[in-house]
Amino acid sequence: MTISNQELHSMNLTPPRLPFHFTACVMGFLLGHASLAAADPAPFYPDKMKLLVWRDGQGTEHPVSNTQDWQRRRDHILQNMQQVMGPLPGADSRVPLDVQVLETETLPTLTRKKITYAAAKNFRVPAYLLVPHHLKEASAPAMLCLQGTGGGRGRTAGLGADYPRYTLELAERGYVTIAPDYTLLGDNQIDPSTVGFASGTMMGIWSHMRAVDLLEALPEVDKNRIGCVGVSLGGHNSLFVGAFDTRLKVMVTSSGFDSFHDYMGGNLTGWCQPRYMMRIQDVYGKDPNKMPFDFPEVIAALAPRPLYVHAPISDSNFRVESVKRCLTAAAGVYRLFGAEDRILADYPEGGHGFPPEARELAYRFIDGVLKPAAR
Repeated sequence: MTISNQELHSMNLTPPRLPFHFTACVMGFLLGHASLAAADPAPFYPDKMKLLVWRDGQGTEHPVSNTQDWQRRRDHILQNMQQVMGPLPGADSRVPLDVQVLETETLPTLTRKKITYAAAKNFRVPAYLLVPHHLKEASAPAMLCLQGTGGGRGRTAGLGADYPRYTLELAERGYVTIAPDYTLLGDNQIDPSTVGFASGTMMGIWSHMRAVDLLEALPEVDKNRIGCVGVSLGGHNSLFVGAFDTRLKVMVTSSGFDSFHDYMGGNLTGWCQPRYMMRIQDVYGKDPNKMPFDFPEVIAALAPRPLYVHAPISDSNFRVESVKRCLTAAAGVYRLFGAEDRILADYPEGGHGFPPEARELAYRFIDGVLKPAAR
């Protein structure tokens, strides 16, 4: 079934109640500095590659030998991410989505709608929503598609100059897809600080979580089969939203990360922009040694959910050897869950980007997770 313009335009789309394991994660870190400060601060971990330990309030290390132990460390990772990004909004920020349709195009195999949705009381997010015409299932899998820095989200949906068109291509494969504009890119030009966010990164995470709410509310979508994909900026944002939102069952990151210690030789200036995390500069002095979190931890926080990593050998932004070290560290956590085979990494020749052959491998990986018949 394809939802009509009138139906979509009029949908209030109050998000469904989140599953307990996700709600518990969110409710632990409610919006507002007072609530964040009220909790015991997470300990600092000097070695972010050393994941199979957790620290108590005195800084004493304890081994992580099972998944229950790991939850302690995972909680610390999410808290420390928020030290840099600002707090994750609480449940009271989840207003009705109030989806508005701006444009509709009927393509040969799908409908492409330009929409906006309410991410919170004080800002809306522009997005493209793509729905295949003839879905083979009563409720189909869906993908959250996150853009790189190159232009607005319409490029991934098949508009504008040639670009990795994963929003369009996945819809052509039978997925309902949504591509929101990222903070301070495309039509999303709201300053994060004016709507209560300490960083563009956290504003993006919240906007992306609300996009998942929207997908869950659509009658075409199986809410238990939603994943996330992105390249470059979208590559690390796929990891960030995946860490906070366990409704996402598979993540794909292309040309998206390395360790902060290895990024541009430890020069974190590139991360110090309003659309990213200004606290890296203003609080932590752009010093990797002072950073409360790093990418090995973010990846490990995804365990045991499947992760596909595309890391080109000649990536000018992110060092492939650092990517390998991050994944090796995170693999120990996946091993706790008996899920070592759920990380698949590809290290092809080439530079920063997400070429067609890499996208095809990623799509097959996604199919294997979200399409039972493909397993």
